[in-house]
Amino acid sequence: MPHDIDLILTLTAGLVAALILGLTARRLSLSPIVGYLAAGFLIGPFTPGFVAHGGMANQFAELGVILLMFGVGLHFHLKDLVAVRGVAVPGAVAQIAASAALGAVVSHALGWSWTAGIVFGVAISVASTVVLTRVLADNRALHTPTGHIAVGWLIVEDLFTIVVLVLLPALYGPTSSGDGLGLTLGLALAKLAALVAVTAVAGRWLLPRFFGHVAGTGSRELFTLAVLAAALGLAVGSALFFGASMALGAFLAGMIVGQSEFGARAASDALPMRDAFAVLFFVSVGMLLDPTTVAAQWRLELATIGIVLIGKPLAALVVVLLLRRPLAVALSVAVALAQIGEFSFILAALAGGLGILPAEATNALVLASVVSIIVNPWLYQAVAPVVAWLSRKGFIRAQAPPEGEGFAPDAVRHRAVVVGYGPVGATLCRILRDNDIEPVVVEMNIETVRALAASELPVVHGDAASREILLHAGILSAQSLLITASEVAAAEIVAAALDLQPGLRIVSRAGYLRDAAAQRRAGAQAVFSGEGEIALSMTAYLLHELGATDEQIDRERERVRRELFEPVSPVEPDSPVAA
Repeated sequence: MPHDIDLILTLTAGLVAALILGLTARRLSLSPIVGYLAAGFLIGPFTPGFVAHGGMANQFAELGVILLMFGVGLHFHLKDLVAVRGVAVPGAVAQIAASAALGAVVSHALGWSWTAGIVFGVAISVASTVVLTRVLADNRALHTPTGHIAVGWLIVEDLFTIVVLVLLPALYGPTSSGDGLGLTLGLALAKLAALVAVTAVAGRWLLPRFFGHVAGTGSRELFTLAVLAAALGLAVGSALFFGASMALGAFLAGMIVGQSEFGARAASDALPMRDAFAVLFFVSVGMLLDPTTVAAQWRLELATIGIVLIGKPLAALVVVLLLRRPLAVALSVAVALAQIGEFSFILAALAGGLGILPAEATNALVLASVVSIIVNPWLYQAVAPVVAWLSRKGFIRAQAPPEGEGFAPDAVRHRAVVVGYGPVGATLCRILRDNDIEPVVVEMNIETVRALAASELPVVHGDAASREILLHAGILSAQSLLITASEVAAAEIVAAALDLQPGLRIVSRAGYLRDAAAQRRAGAQAVFSGEGEIALSMTAYLLHELGATDEQIDRERERVRRELFEPVSPVEPDSPVAA
């Protein structure tokens, strides 16, 4: 029972403290990450009052990393990773080498061995998955060429770190033997290749069929449970059977699931706990900060912070520029990687247990992690103003990314997102296509989704009230949103769509007039109510039966329209929808 109480108290205290201090940081125009780190320090062992259970906080944080990487994988297709291999692979290798060299030189000057310095430098070289994806997502850069390069770069770093984690016990463990080095390395690479193969088979053949069966039940809770179970199961399996990190396994699973028709729905419906547990990662880092050790090891800590904030990004900047990428991309990638996180601590803990790293190495990593996590969002937000200033001064010229790393130009003149594919939705999609407007359908019925996919009509499976689903449907490049389904939360869809695309034109369907009013207040320009349209049709029919003239019928219809639809205006002939 005490163990259960510790778990509940740690989870509650971490989330409550993170909420309060995150809101405070936001009010002070700071990143909420600053508040999360302060929350961890507040409930940690180095401040008076309540002390959270550090081991449990770390487990919650690991769960957040798994869910976060699964979500990143859902959006990150294999072609995106292959497209950036020309810069991500050499860039990551060069940055790891530079960090290892800097770490070795600095630590050797402080009396460490060269081996300890190199391992310390490798630990510094690995960026934080949580910080990188959060900063990119907050700046809407995760699904851009910059985001693809940064994530691909991070994956290469993770793979290299996994190899190091395998090699260290073989070289410095109690049963280490130099004769088995080649065998150990070969076995590690074989396990990684097997992980990719197994994940590909499971993701391409087994998971879509499993998700299809669950989605057919119509239960959102079961679908959420199914995807969470798949993400956690593949992540844990990658660690237990293949010796890889759980984060890497989750990323690979998400990347393959994301290519199925369930990718968008999995991202929106099945990861409700992702952000909450990702927050606990920052809380767990804040708990590690021991202020009493800062003054004692200030030279090592200052050098570590310098390598993380100056040495690493400078090496990345030089490599990206040498590979002939635009300065804006080079600066963004370099700054995004100017931090350290979860893998750094895992590697340091293993090296410390093997007697390679001294105890002060962990303290230096914690302080560098806290400082870099706080500073990183500010540095990234400063990239755009710096590039703009350099452009105005004529120091740089606009450059297009190399072929294959950018996004293909949109060949469609207009695009409309259509919610629902019943009789109304099907009719509107036909009219849109006849007028050279590409419709993208959002539909919850999985059988309808598969039928539309087979007919090559763009379709996204999921609830249109979710921003993730709207983003998958291309709402940012759409001119119109047509809500044709009757049993949907139309007002929520309108609000979410306008928050993502303020200038969007929205035409919506409402079953009742009271629903139409709520949709107009949410921002829909034109709302058509079934109740009102029936009143208009019956009015015209009754007057015609009573012998009224066409002019009288039109006049009465207009009066009824004003009474029922006063704030509602029909679609203008020259609007994008009717183009």
